[in-house]
Amino acid sequence: MKTTAENTPFTLWPYAVVAVMALFMGYIAMFVYRAMHLEVDLVSTDYYEREIRYQDHINMVGRTKAAGDVAVAFDRAGQRILVQLPESFKGQAIHGKIILFRPSDNALDQELPLQVGRDLSQMVDAAALEKGRWKVRVHFAVGDVAYFAEQAIQVTRP
Repeated sequence: MKTTAENTPFTLWPYAVVAVMALFMGYIAMFVYRAMHLEVDLVSTDYYEREIRYQDHINMVGRTKAAGDVAVAFDRAGQRILVQLPESFKGQAIHGKIILFRPSDNALDQELPLQVGRDLSQMVDAAALEKGRWKVRVHFAVGDVAYFAEQAIQVTRP
């Protein structure tokens, strides 16, 4: 028995397989194109210089832990950040800065002067900050001795 073109059924399977392969290759090509044109910002622009100064940073963190923890808390109801220095610095002249660091977008970073009251605390208004994860970095010095503390907070809205 011979088969002819007249009695062979038409099937879409070969066309479907080729179409699926073409769609998959198109998806991969689009993914590669988008990945290659995605703008990637470093967390900080002076990354390599900061790496060289890392040991000094480790020493500052160690001195801060030895003096007591710097407390950082976000007050959701008041939309503010409380920075509390350890009691061991009471009565000493303290100067420094608070850096509000946004890991996902360095254009939102802010730097504020550290101006603690008699109770060694400072309130920072957070109403203008974008929602999300922030790192509060506190650089301060007592005399010639430098200290550093960093704590992550989550800014939310009531």
